[in-house]
Amino acid sequence: MKLNRARHLLAITIIVVCIAYLLSACDSNVRGAYLVRADLSGADLSEADLYRAKLSGAKLSQANLYRANLRNAKLSGADLSEANLSEARLGEARLSEAKLRGANLYRANLRDANLSGADLSEARLGEANLSEARLRGADLTAANLSGADLRGAYLYKAKLIKTNLSGVDLKGADLTDANLSDAVWNDETVFPEGFEILDE
Repeated sequence: MKLNRARHLLAITIIVVCIAYLLSACDSNVRGAYLVRADLSGADLSEADLYRAKLSGAKLSQANLYRANLRNAKLSGADLSEANLSEARLGEARLSEAKLRGANLYRANLRDANLSGADLSEARLGEANLSEARLRGADLTAANLSGADLRGAYLYKAKLIKTNLSGVDLKGADLTDANLSDAVWNDETVFPEGFEILDE
């Protein structure tokens, strides 16, 4: 039994390594691929087509996902810390409880994505599209959101501590019980109608 189990684990490892190689070696189309809990740390997945891919719990820390298509992908609980997701397409992706600490999401499209409980601390989200995104309880501590579009975003109990909100459009966003302690904004920041900023 132990030998069979070892062979099974070896086979899975070989498959994951082969997928990572194929993704990095060519212009890949792996739509809907099943990569749950796969270890793709540091892999070059730039411009890969991962539409509807199943990547829940996957390890993608420091991976290069520049301009990757991750629309409708399942990334719940995935580790994307310090990954390059600049200009990536993540519309309607499921990223609840995902680890995105220090990730580069510059100009990424996260429209209607589910980021509930995600760790986005120190992430770079400048000019990202987060309109209608669900960020309930998300940690955006010290994140840079300058110029981002958060119209209609759901930020209930989100942590926006020391977050850069310069030029951010929050029109129609829900900031109920959000923590904006030491957050930074400017005259170009648009807060929801009726939203009151309490002085510390």
